[in-house]
Parts: sequence; C-alpha cells; structure tokens
Amino acid sequence: MSNENLYKDEAKLKIKEMAEDIDFTMMATNLNELPLHMIPMSTKKVDDDGVIWFLSNKNSTHNQNISIDSNVHLIYADKSDMQFLNVYGKASITTDKSVIESLYSKADDMWFEGKDDPSITAISITPKEAFYWDPKHNKLVTLVKLGVSALSGEKPDTMDYGQIKL
Repeated sequence: MSNENLYKDEAKLKIKEMAEDIDFTMMATNLNELPLHMIPMSTKKVDDDGVIWFLSNKNSTHNQNISIDSNVHLIYADKSDMQFLNVYGKASITTDKSVIESLYSKADDMWFEGKDDPSITAISITPKEAFYWDPKHNKLVTLVKLGVSALSGEKPDTMDYGQIKL
C-alpha cells in the first residue's frame, strides 16, 4: 500500500470522484450517543468545493438529528472495486427550491411526490476530515497481484490510501 495524503484541490477532486463513483453511503448522525443513527443515502452530487449533497425528508430522524447536532459521518464502500471513503463533516439542511430542483431526478419520485413535495429538503455535508483507500489498478490486476503475493509471501503494493485534508 502507498500512503498519499491529499490536500486542497486534489482532496476535493478525490472526494468528488469517489463519492460520485460509489454513490451509496451510510450516513451516521447523532454521533454523541450510542447507538449511532445510520441510514443509507444516495449521493446526488459533489460540488467543486467538495461539498456532498443529498435529498431527504424534513421529518426524517437524520434531519432531526442534524438540526440538533450538525456533525455527521459518511462511510462509502464499494467492495467490488475495492474503493472506500470515510468522511467526517458538518451538515446543513436547506429547503431552497433552486437547490432541490438542481439535485432532483425522476428516480427520486420513489421517495417524494415530485420536486415540489413540501417535505423535501437538501442536505449538504462540508467535509472536515476524510480518509480513502483506492486501488492503483483495475480489479483484475489487483486480484492477480494479491494472488502472486499470497504465493510469494511478499506484500503487494495494490492500494493508495491516505488522509484527505481540506
């Protein structure tokens, strides 16, 4: 594994690439109490500042938790491509119709009664700290290197990992 910490623009780009590629995350709220409240969320977009956007129901438990404490933790995992992203940040909830309209897609009709649904909100997560694990090669090359490593006893250099510092 190669440790490569990323800063500023590189860090924002890495968050954007990985969060949009993996898409689904587990969003943890209520971080000061156990058990944490966790819910799967689909990433709507990551803007140029590295802010991660979601749509949510204003009456949801996670919206209520964010209203009390804006600290959130996002855990992205794509085991098939061996990509992992861990993001700690601050959440903000908006009902701005232009923001909601820019994030809304036809697939969201499963959860809402259209983009004008009065219960719809947008959640933005501004990352404060993040960590990533990302394969250096495609899945096949990575698996071959792992197999050779198992036979040879040498440690393979198959993953990049590091802290993302904004």
